Amino acid sequence: MTIQWFPGHMTRAKRQIEEKLKLIDVVFELLDARIPQSSRNPMVDEITGTKPRLILLNKADLADPEMTAAWSRYFRSLGKETLAIDANAGTGVKEISGKARELLRDKIQRQVDKGMKPRPVRALIVGIPNVGKSTLINRLAGRNIAVTGDRPGVTKGQQWIRFGGDLELLDTPGILWPKFDDPQAGFRLAATGAIKEDVLHIDEVACFVLQELVGRYGFVLAERYGLEELPPELPDMQSAIDVLENIGRRRGCLTGGGHVDYEKAAGILLRELRAGKLGRITLESPDDFELGG
Repeated sequence: MTIQWFPGHMTRAKRQIEEKLKLIDVVFELLDARIPQSSRNPMVDEITGTKPRLILLNKADLADPEMTAAWSRYFRSLGKETLAIDANAGTGVKEISGKARELLRDKIQRQVDKGMKPRPVRALIVGIPNVGKSTLINRLAGRNIAVTGDRPGVTKGQQWIRFGGDLELLDTPGILWPKFDDPQAGFRLAATGAIKEDVLHIDEVACFVLQELVGRYGFVLAERYGLEELPPELPDMQSAIDVLENIGRRRGCLTGGGHVDYEKAAGILLRELRAGKLGRITLESPDDFELGG
């Protein structure tokens, strides 16, 4: 399965970022802490080149803290400074400006040595749709200056935003790459809401999620939905469908004939996953990938 999804405004955003790059000091790459690798856009490396990078693991409040720590260690091993944040609550956000200035310490010192007054740091914020960019901007500004939403495609254009006297931020629309060759990455993105729900079948996404969760957080599923003891893994789609059916029956997702409405049951599972009602869950770890950078 290859998922194609690259709306026209994302093509324009890529071109506009390339045009503005010469004005940028540092790049803030915003990732979803629940799926750090799947929510990384490989085009960011291509577009931003060697610009200093600060990786922000957003929605850390929804992610498994042990996994977030593991991902932070991984990115730092690649020489990429990392900060776990919760833009919605503001956790970690006040540290962003200081981290950016640390990355630019040598450049700022050269300006001081020349008798120049350092200008505000100019940062580019990039990330896939629905990763929390607008929420982060509003949190940094202390007021609502960017449109937010729980669906991809809310931000449509670029804008420069100044925060205090030491940071200027260029916001961009969320960018997804032209296609997802890795079906698991596509399913993870769909599970967390980065891809519009009409791109994939919701029951297939739910079954994928169940296969991931049984291995990592089976006890959470059993407790949340009152399920009997779950197996250590769900080896095939049918076994995942069986669990989804049980969830549907437990939640009353039944048709007039007493059959389970799988789409309704899938919707419940995904909404509760996204809202954190299943607990703090991460759908991938560095060990799942042969990562090289």
